[in-house]
Amino acid sequence: MSWVVLSLVSALFLGFYDLSKKHAVHANAVLPVLFLSTVFGAVVWVVLMGAATWTPLPLPAILRVEPLTLAQHGQMLLKSVIVSGSWILTYFAFKHLPMSIAAPIRATGPLWTLFGAILVLGERPNGWELLGIGTTLVSFLGLSLAGRREGIHFHRDKWVGFLIGGTLLGAVSGLYDKYLFGHAGFAAGTVQAWFSIYLVVLFLPLAIGWKRRWWPRAEFHWRWSIPFIGWFLLVADFAYFTALRDEEALVSLVSSMRRGSTLVAFAGGLWLFRERGGWAKVLAVLGVVAGIVLTIAG
Repeated sequence: MSWVVLSLVSALFLGFYDLSKKHAVHANAVLPVLFLSTVFGAVVWVVLMGAATWTPLPLPAILRVEPLTLAQHGQMLLKSVIVSGSWILTYFAFKHLPMSIAAPIRATGPLWTLFGAILVLGERPNGWELLGIGTTLVSFLGLSLAGRREGIHFHRDKWVGFLIGGTLLGAVSGLYDKYLFGHAGFAAGTVQAWFSIYLVVLFLPLAIGWKRRWWPRAEFHWRWSIPFIGWFLLVADFAYFTALRDEEALVSLVSSMRRGSTLVAFAGGLWLFRERGGWAKVLAVLGVVAGIVLTIAG
């Protein structure tokens, strides 16, 4: 399968991941959804690790999980801490915001990663990246104006703040990924497997606290979309990493095409959740996607 097709497959399943997340947390308790969806994703890696250890089954290189030292486990735990904070904020935001607002905001992650690279790593944006940043910010303003018609004021809405906070933490995770893959030399499967497992460990106390009613909380309802959150994300990441292994693949193009997930989530929000005001947001959403593509392609 070509890297172009794999990139589009990744975008499709990343959009499905967002839609499953919205379906699972809508009018539902967030923490049990977070815990259970993470468990379903981690179980896949535990099975693969068990198969590699106890059976002669040969696994593709991308699915192999390397043994780690204690210090390396600490690095994986730090990755999980960052991601868990991002997901907690994002899941609560997805529960309360329309998908047609949440998905484009979440898609601005690469923009914040670039800002972080500029501030922390000393990188300097080129002309295309500056154009992408400007396009994204103008489109973000347009999205804010469209949201105001639905009573969502970006500058004082708590859930928009949650989503931006989660997206910023996601950008921090992206910068940390650059260190893990570039400087520390970890394989993608190793990082994905262990941070998934450590996420279960981190979310377990929260799930127990929710179960024992340590704080006022919403009721939980089982939904078929919960396991698909973890599975869709695994497929999206697997397709993404496999695409990057192709010698002819261009990282900028793979990442840009992956941003097509925003269009999948946006369209799905209008169709599945009957969200209103969709046409008023179309140009802003397309602008956000175009800005991210310009930023990555630059």
